Amino acid sequence: MRVGLDVSPLDQTAAGTARYLAQLEQGSGIELVRLAHHGEGSAAAAYRDAVWYPLVLPRLARRARLDVLHCPTFRAPLAPPACPLVVTVHDLAVLRHPETFNQWTRRYSRLCVPRVARAARLMIAVSEYTKRELVELLRTPEEKIRVVPNGVARVFSPDGAAETGEYVLAVGTLEPRKNLARLAEATRRLGVELRVAGAPGWGRVEVGGDAVRSLGRVSDEELARLYRGARCLAYPSLYEGFGIPIVEAMASGTPVVTSRGGATEEVAGGAAVLVDPLDSASIAAGIEEAVARREELVPAGLARAREFSWDETARRTADVYREAAG
Repeated sequence: MRVGLDVSPLDQTAAGTARYLAQLEQGSGIELVRLAHHGEGSAAAAYRDAVWYPLVLPRLARRARLDVLHCPTFRAPLAPPACPLVVTVHDLAVLRHPETFNQWTRRYSRLCVPRVARAARLMIAVSEYTKRELVELLRTPEEKIRVVPNGVARVFSPDGAAETGEYVLAVGTLEPRKNLARLAEATRRLGVELRVAGAPGWGRVEVGGDAVRSLGRVSDEELARLYRGARCLAYPSLYEGFGIPIVEAMASGTPVVTSRGGATEEVAGGAAVLVDPLDSASIAAGIEEAVARREELVPAGLARAREFSWDETARRTADVYREAAG
């Protein structure tokens, strides 16, 4: 079986989608043909959306004689290509909260995402929550959706060096839905340092100032050190389709505070402190609770994290390829 894998998102992100792609390439056990239009910046992104995905990628898939084409985001051909199309949906934040995205992404998504969903032979949702979003927002038939959760890399474990200092850790691309302003207010209330690990994203979200330290993008090894040394991971995102930092922190032996409701509560699986992400006082109280309950939350989190494996993600994704190919 020859599966074409769109790796164009690697030029746009180093966050969750990049982790997903890297693990699929390592563990699927299927011949993967990398397809991409490289280029960074808004002009390259616009070309990919307007020309490469609808016109060029289907032609490349036909020439490569692929059995399946897999697009790891909802940017994909707008009509069925010559081979079956599999599309992974990590979240539908752009449809649920369009105000947190730029104008181009809003317009593209409103017009094109429903067409991509119809063109796909099968859709992969990374959580049950995202599956429900597909059904509700795009009216995708349940029978064409397969839920395949994300995993956690082996570098994230409780064994190893830990960063020093007394701090709360936030992890994620700096963008409006990560809710960093309310989190910073919560840590200021508590008089504790907030360290933020993540690359800049859309929305000109700025972090820094009193007791807030921006670390930028860090390696997985450095991120594991940060998880191990943190009093807790605070992840009060306004919307997620999964929330990989939740399971990474749990696998590293770190208590987790995250948003009540949606995918973050699903992924936490009862092993985290849940808060109202719209209330900085609730976030602050959740951080205090997580620190106080550390001896309880750490083993619960370690057990929960063991339920997520990139090897299993790759195996189940390969099963979706075989099903799509018929």
